[in-house]
Amino acid sequence: MKTLTTLTLILAATSGSLSAQSAAPTLIRNATVLTVTNGTLANTDVLLQDGKIAAIGSNLRAPTGAITIDATGKYLMPGIIDPHSHMMSDAVNEGSLSVTSMVRIADVLDPTERNIYLALAGGTTTLNILHGSANTIGGQNAVVKLKFGAPVEEMLFPGAPPGIKFALGENVTRKNSRMVIIQGQGAAPQRYPSTRMGQEEVLRDAFVRAQDYRRAWAEYRAKTAKGARNLVAPRRDLELEPLVEVLEGTRLVHAHSYRADEMLMLLEVAKEFGFRIATLQHALEAYKIAPEIAAHGAGMSTFADMWGYKIEAYDAIPYNVAVTMRAGVLSTINSDDDGRARRLNIDAAKLVRYGGLTDDEALATITINGARQLRIADRVGSIEVGKDADVAIWNGHPLSVYSSVDATFIDGEVLFSREKDAAMREALIAERAELEAAEPNTLPTPSRGAGRGGPPSTDPSAEVSR
Repeated sequence: MKTLTTLTLILAATSGSLSAQSAAPTLIRNATVLTVTNGTLANTDVLLQDGKIAAIGSNLRAPTGAITIDATGKYLMPGIIDPHSHMMSDAVNEGSLSVTSMVRIADVLDPTERNIYLALAGGTTTLNILHGSANTIGGQNAVVKLKFGAPVEEMLFPGAPPGIKFALGENVTRKNSRMVIIQGQGAAPQRYPSTRMGQEEVLRDAFVRAQDYRRAWAEYRAKTAKGARNLVAPRRDLELEPLVEVLEGTRLVHAHSYRADEMLMLLEVAKEFGFRIATLQHALEAYKIAPEIAAHGAGMSTFADMWGYKIEAYDAIPYNVAVTMRAGVLSTINSDDDGRARRLNIDAAKLVRYGGLTDDEALATITINGARQLRIADRVGSIEVGKDADVAIWNGHPLSVYSSVDATFIDGEVLFSREKDAAMREALIAERAELEAAEPNTLPTPSRGAGRGGPPSTDPSAEVSR
């Protein structure tokens, strides 16, 4: 008996002629092009070829075999970049230790996760997938292009600098204050640290050990280079290797944070050990210390309008992005949620209302600014010749609640097409009706709230990201 599932529908909507389309150049004609970095270009053609933006101009000639799309009255913008996501992750947290820098999100990614397709339908093309916030020093990140259904190896963003997740505040400390019953020993704390001062000690201890580890390897390599023989190499330490990369500036730190005091603490620890924080994530009180963040050189990635859901989120304001941007902080909007990942254009629009950002400034918070934070701005984040063909066609201005995506391209390949999606849905509905007529009452009834989209866990040990 045949059965129809959401995944069947999604795979059908993105298969078939896509391979043929990806092999051919695409000429998008007569669009309003929102370049983000070079203003708005009216009635402009854009040629996508060999995975790149090959040309921008008027009356471009279509190469032989090219697909031509009439975008008259429509808008073309760069693919949206989400600097903080947990999409695709079969596991988000490894909460057993205070420092879990040895674990890798790339090891637990599911390339068939249905939310990838939904994000593509919202024009999102790139994610920074982070470990959760259970640890003072968490796991290693993965920057991906949302090539839905492709092998994970093909989704990993080539050349994107590696990163790591740090976390401060309640998500680390509150669960550690819970008492667990150990047989024969009574109640005991679950894990150190349970206070903010303990978190600072964890950070300093970890980087002292990383410094010692780096020194040991440097001495070994120096002696080896001078011809010393019969030396025993230092024992490889998977926990400390990523932290050495942080010290050397080759691994980016993305730090979950809320309160101004804890952010200042982290910036001071980074200064003490000679490295820089790449982004303060969430950072709802960043507006209080915007000059200090700018002086450090850290970026800030936050929510457009979500606060008050726990004590340390009470001082959030909707002007956070505007205040930090005006102080010189590279600022972005992120989702931290699979649902918000397909509505980031609306979150960007809110910044026009709360802070008076221009359209280009608002769009930058979900495109080029995220690319700069992730050090991939030479590849994505704006519509410029030579950049990756990661773009989306909208049926109206992306900052309008009435607009939606017609098509999303990654490396010039159509990963979402609203027209094809609608056609495939109609075909599948017809197929289901045919099957139901042939075998009444045998098809499963879709249930709301099942799987990853269901209600939150009631398990007290379940971790949260925010």
